[in-house]
Amino acid sequence: MSRAFVRESDADTATLPERAVSPHPNFVTPRGLKAIEARVRELEAERQAARDGGDEATRARVERDLRYFSARRASARLVEPAATAQRVRFGVLVTLELEGGARQKFRLVGEDEADAAQGLLSWAAPLAQVLLGKCARDSVPFQGGEALIVSIEP
Repeated sequence: MSRAFVRESDADTATLPERAVSPHPNFVTPRGLKAIEARVRELEAERQAARDGGDEATRARVERDLRYFSARRASARLVEPAATAQRVRFGVLVTLELEGGARQKFRLVGEDEADAAQGLLSWAAPLAQVLLGKCARDSVPFQGGEALIVSIEP
């Protein structure tokens, strides 16, 4: 068939790639699970609106994202917060003291919840992997230097 008889929206829909799913276990905090569930509800509402509006590109994007977040919800492994934190583990807040004396805080969270601007670090990130299992006063490599774990909070 000639390209003259193909709608542009059909071409856009055909090339829309699936969202990549991490090979890591899908550990989530209670907050992260609520966010995934809320996103699924939002996407279900958007899907209905896209069906009613007839916008194929939007519908395809919403369907793709709904498949992704539905799969993430189904594979979620809820990790309840620790009552105390002696070692760095999923869900804790870690305070690092950098070589210049500045401090930086990170909470280890699920991959879908990670947001560097808010100090939410994916548990699968390289820095998180270095931190996991460490105790307060341990040194860890950080940005080409060393950092000291000052505190670990639930």
